[in-house]
Amino acid sequence: MRLASDGVTLLTGGARSGKSAAAVQLGRAWQGAVSMVVTAEALDEEMAHRIARHRQDRPEGWNEIEEPLVVGAALATVDQHDLFILDCVTMWVSNLMLSGLGDDEILECAERLGAQLAGRQGPSIVVTNEVGAGVHPPTADGMRYRDLLGGANQRLAIVASDVVLMVAGRALVSSEEPLAW
Repeated sequence: MRLASDGVTLLTGGARSGKSAAAVQLGRAWQGAVSMVVTAEALDEEMAHRIARHRQDRPEGWNEIEEPLVVGAALATVDQHDLFILDCVTMWVSNLMLSGLGDDEILECAERLGAQLAGRQGPSIVVTNEVGAGVHPPTADGMRYRDLLGGANQRLAIVASDVVLMVAGRALVSSEEPLAW
């Protein structure tokens, strides 16, 4: 898998499918500066451990911005020519839900972020999960989350030049035009 010199690459897949590792691999290969927005917060011991592991996997020298909610504002601080990595939309949508935003507001945030990414001069990598292919959520909140993440993913995929489905550490690349939603 290669990274284009501009445009948006959406990396999606299930949990532990290799999405973040692929983003780091592409970032290591990039010849310029790398800026990254991470959206996870260490709210419990397990998440703190996951965050620490991800940090260890990333090279020193990357501009790392921790921003759980206002991703667009964080992106606005990044040099237009940097490789930009967002890891990840999955946590971002969850954070927006927990902050009290309504469904339409969350989808509007994703749409605005997509427009912002499409307007960049440098390349962008957006990491997200594909939760709709898994077990049907047993709760209303779980179904709401699944549906909102799917909607956010579609709004970001519409501006992506490539959508990469990660399966067991392997990249399946789709460059087809998205369907209108």
